[in-house]
Amino acid sequence: MKPIKKAAFIGLGVMGYPMAGHLAQRAGLDVAVYNRTAAKADQWAGEFGGKARPTPAAAAQEADLVCLCVGNDHDLRAVMLGQGGVLEGVNAGAIIADHTTVSAEIARELSAEAVRKGAVFLDAPVSGGQIGAEKGQLTVMVGGDAEAFAAVEPVMRQSYAREIRHMGPSGAGQLTKMVNQICIAGVLQGLAEGLAFGMKAGLDMDRALAVTTKGSAQSWQMENRGPTMVRDQFDFGFAVQWMIKDLGLALDEAKKNGAKLESTEQILSFYKELEGGGFGRLDTSSLIKRLSKSYE
Repeated sequence: MKPIKKAAFIGLGVMGYPMAGHLAQRAGLDVAVYNRTAAKADQWAGEFGGKARPTPAAAAQEADLVCLCVGNDHDLRAVMLGQGGVLEGVNAGAIIADHTTVSAEIARELSAEAVRKGAVFLDAPVSGGQIGAEKGQLTVMVGGDAEAFAAVEPVMRQSYAREIRHMGPSGAGQLTKMVNQICIAGVLQGLAEGLAFGMKAGLDMDRALAVTTKGSAQSWQMENRGPTMVRDQFDFGFAVQWMIKDLGLALDEAKKNGAKLESTEQILSFYKELEGGGFGRLDTSSLIKRLSKSYE
């Protein structure tokens, strides 16, 4: 694999915008960007000194590494395979790293398509949310070619990856992200029920959290979201509508591999209930709203 000196970043949302910035500033790469809303790409270029391009193909044209962070399977297929898509412009030998959370099936499909263009496709979903992206402290789970992974690992560690692991063949990164989301949903539902119980019981929840975070119930969610959950604050982090998408992907995959996701299926219905109540853009910790007076 040739050294990575030039990069492209496709998709400048709450995750992609700072991630592309870290590639430019921390890793020192020459970065070209594309965003569906061109003004956002122009803003990024003005802030970080890179180049805004009119299409994904134009952004990818000179890049050794092409990163993507878009919305879902449909969006990813469009920016990769559609008119003016990445595969129209990408160079032979380039590495494409997709940070979107999508299905393992499309990861395998796009990996095969990239091979036909002489490029390599890695599925590389991330965990850590908007805060992790801004701080450059994301966890990256990667599926695909091991040699390509070895080439991108130091660049990602230098820019936005606190932890990065090669998980296996194409699709393995996305399957690992599904494990991550299943576990988060379960923890948040348990935390919501525990905190709602404590509030109904009349406990001082600041004290209750102070002691339980030092015991075996401790988790990142309890330490970081527990205090905001009891204060009915949900204007940050990963949105309900995106967790609905992610858990849907996991349940679809479970139908194929025979895994039983009984709690996950139930929690997905809770998130859909929240979305139906107009809370789709709140943080995923808003599960507690179903159990507290703020939802009545």
